[in-house]
Amino acid sequence: MQTPYDQVPEDVLKQAAEDAEEKKQEEKEKKEAEKQHKKDFYKGDFKPDPNLAEHRQRRIFKRRRAGVVLSREEVKAIKEGRKKLRKEMKGRGIKSKKEFEIVAGSLGLYFDKRRGFIFWLFRHWLAALIGALLAMLLVLFVFSMITKMRGLFTISLADDMFKEGFVLSETEDFKITSTELFANPAVNVPCISIKQLPTDIDSIDGEHNKEYFAYTYYIRNEGESIVDYEWDLELTSESLNLSTAAWVMLFEDGKMRFYAHANSTTGEAEALPPKDDDTRGYIDIPVMQLAPDSDQFEVVRSANGVTYYRIVPDKFISPTLIAQGGQTQVKQKEVHKYTVVLWLEGDDVDTDNSKIGGHLGTMMTFRLKRSEAQTTG
Repeated sequence: MQTPYDQVPEDVLKQAAEDAEEKKQEEKEKKEAEKQHKKDFYKGDFKPDPNLAEHRQRRIFKRRRAGVVLSREEVKAIKEGRKKLRKEMKGRGIKSKKEFEIVAGSLGLYFDKRRGFIFWLFRHWLAALIGALLAMLLVLFVFSMITKMRGLFTISLADDMFKEGFVLSETEDFKITSTELFANPAVNVPCISIKQLPTDIDSIDGEHNKEYFAYTYYIRNEGESIVDYEWDLELTSESLNLSTAAWVMLFEDGKMRFYAHANSTTGEAEALPPKDDDTRGYIDIPVMQLAPDSDQFEVVRSANGVTYYRIVPDKFISPTLIAQGGQTQVKQKEVHKYTVVLWLEGDDVDTDNSKIGGHLGTMMTFRLKRSEAQTTG
């Protein structure tokens, strides 16, 4: 018995067969392209399972990596990979979140930062209104946090120092290490004289505020290279022009220097007593024992066996840059010690009642010293 298909012309059957074969080839190429995409999408040793059936994420804000929306299986695999990596790094004593993210990123175990929330809000006016209110609250919260944090002393390593392997610690044994340290400000401090600073001010680790701010810490080269580094001591925030009355003392491996704003009248380095006054001077300065040969203690005169001294601090490099320095040929495991002291110098002519309620924020930043060839290139 003949069927309707027995009457189909030969050329039509041939074309149908070719179309079927072409469609089959397209499906094959599509699958190969998807496999290749996965191979290109993942880095390092982290590979997806090609046998996993992929499903779209159900969440409103899709997880992405390198701008590509991930499947649920890929999201799960990345989370499991991060969990495993974190466990392995902790097992090796590496607990820094920054170090973990660097390693995870190199292995492809990361998600893009979310950027779709704002666009979603624009499409939903009620949600946008709520979002605006939340944003306002967030701004107020951040402002309040800044108000609380102002006056902090911060020590940080630039990215090149971190990558080279340098670490910071409040103690010489480096039991707790970090790439950034924070010290609370000294509050409600009176005006004092340099004569009141104790001789053990460079001998106490960590934060040791009294009528002054004082913080001692250490930096160590944990890398394998011998490098040079530089540091900057900066003013990061200020109110009531307080820096004109604040003096700064810095110890680097026990070597002491102190700094103050230039004289507001002459623009030259501040001096106590002034350069044109040889009728008086300091007799007893305890911290002078820590640097007896320093050029910052000038002899004014001697009389009846008593020597009178003038104190001459180095002036700030700029209105916001207090001092700069560095170390050369820093070897593996080499340690350097720093102590930063700030006080309101009562004998400074710029110290008056207008400074009451003011604050200062300071930062000390370390970075690798670049050669002239690197700088000019």
